[in-house]
Amino acid sequence: MTSPPAITVIVPGFDVAPYAAEAIESLRAQTREDWTAVLVDDGSTDGTGAIFDAAAAADDRFHVVHHDLQQGLSAARNTGLDLVTTPYVGFLDADDVMTPSAIDALVGTLERTGSDLVAGAYVRLRPDDRGGYAPGEVQPWVAAATDPARDATTLAEHPDASGNIVAWSKASRAALWREVRFPLGKAYEDQLVAQLLYTRARAFDVIPDVVVQWRERAEGTSITQRKDILPVLRDYLEALDGGMGILDAAGAADAVASRVRLIQRLDLPPLLAIAQTHRDPAYRAELGAFVRALAARSPDALSPSVAPALHW
Repeated sequence: MTSPPAITVIVPGFDVAPYAAEAIESLRAQTREDWTAVLVDDGSTDGTGAIFDAAAAADDRFHVVHHDLQQGLSAARNTGLDLVTTPYVGFLDADDVMTPSAIDALVGTLERTGSDLVAGAYVRLRPDDRGGYAPGEVQPWVAAATDPARDATTLAEHPDASGNIVAWSKASRAALWREVRFPLGKAYEDQLVAQLLYTRARAFDVIPDVVVQWRERAEGTSITQRKDILPVLRDYLEALDGGMGILDAAGAADAVASRVRLIQRLDLPPLLAIAQTHRDPAYRAELGAFVRALAARSPDALSPSVAPALHW
């Protein structure tokens, strides 16, 4: 690399040895080479740390930090943020895959528009019938947030952007993170942070380019695949509610209404199905309380399909 890096990509990982090498290789395959990466081994007990160390030994664009004990995804991302010295910052989870032109598309857009934040599209990387993984299609809610491309927009102009809430589909100016960090000890931590970034950005861009393939692990060990566990449900609902609270505080009423519609269509149906047969009555009670709060936020947007949960 002959020019200073434009972007730091933060790559947290805990016990992801089967996938980490693929994530690292997807960075090495980028068509734009002026990047650096902080690989944060969050106290892994498998070979994740060794894979990170090998990457750094082979390519000086990689830098490794080892947590002695697991601290969680938020802490790992925050460790990386504290080390950023580049103009831009992005994220890639160590079990996901970045598409080859992702950095070029994301950073190139920010350089062209001068915006503070850019969000791209993403797809699921699902198990196939050959024992591997295959990427799916861009889902409708992702397309609604990112297609068509928009330069220097805001939530007032494009409220559906608020549906793109994952950390790793974006790049942003490092200055946007001066007073922002991921909340510790919570699952779904990127939902709150995404809404903070949208509301604090002077302007943001969206692009329809698929920048990341998001892995749905065959063994079901990702925390986002365990919404039947009550503490996970609590974190999930807290993140959804907290994200809407941030939009409320910023006066982004249209974005709140967009989130209510999307949550009803995307998030609630699988939770309602779990609640019907869940052994712990607290699951139904807490989900019902969330639905009532959702109805209070935007009564006109309440779907009849979720109305029964109002009485749980």
